[in-house]
Amino acid sequence: MAAAPPPVEPIAGPSGNPLVDPVPISLAMEEIITAGVRQHLKNPLAAKFGTMLAGERSLNGRHEVVVCGYVDDKGSPGGNEPFIGKIYPDAGNSFDLVAINDVSVSGACKAVGLAMPELKPNA
Repeated sequence: MAAAPPPVEPIAGPSGNPLVDPVPISLAMEEIITAGVRQHLKNPLAAKFGTMLAGERSLNGRHEVVVCGYVDDKGSPGGNEPFIGKIYPDAGNSFDLVAINDVSVSGACKAVGLAMPELKPNA
């Protein structure tokens, strides 16, 4: 089953990430995401989540849901922080936070087909 590479997608990740198929974020999925991200925040109880996008794919035979979003961790300067994580439905919906508040997040999200809206800095 040889899939052709995406036509005009020069920004593939180091592993040649295939694009995801966008999926709606269910309430159950939102719980997995917020609980997983909160574990990495300075002030998890006060955190407010913003826009989140999700898409599913199979990579190296493993089903995964890639999630990109924003979280406002009240305990850190700068307000909304972008994050990217993965949910593994075949492994009890385990959540893996790939990166948070890192310059690579936006590019990684775009590379898999989840273009996050740019946030305007608070004036």
